[in-house]
Amino acid sequence: MTDLGESITPEGLAALKAELEELEGPARREIAARIMRARELGDLKENAEYHQAKDDQAHLETKIQLLADRLRNAVATEVSTDDGQVGFGSTITLRDADTGKEQQWTIVGAAEADVVAGKLSIEAPVAQAVIGRAVGDVVTVPTPRRERRLEILSIGA
Repeated sequence: MTDLGESITPEGLAALKAELEELEGPARREIAARIMRARELGDLKENAEYHQAKDDQAHLETKIQLLADRLRNAVATEVSTDDGQVGFGSTITLRDADTGKEQQWTIVGAAEADVVAGKLSIEAPVAQAVIGRAVGDVVTVPTPRRERRLEILSIGA
């Protein structure tokens, strides 16, 4: 993260706003309703439902605060539209020169990174190695096991 804020794609920013709205609205109302129902059950000292709902409320409020902080620090960064060079927001296909295995990644801000969804943080070593490079370039990325040689097969915006 830079001093200016955390880079995020416009789509990531929209998803962050939507998640915060969901938590601040329907999720808060649902927990408030659970607390009210639990209170109606009587003695709060030994009311497990009440205590669980209050714990869930505390977790929700913490998550809301974290998301609000991320939103405050987020800087929507335009995705690269240059198909000839890897940049922020580019979707790339890489082939491991040794194993032949291919992987597709979209370069996103650190907060959006999701390896399972194919979203690679701009701060990741692989992303750092390919930024500014072109199709056909082979980059070397050190990993704990070995140095990986990756060839850029395609670049899309």
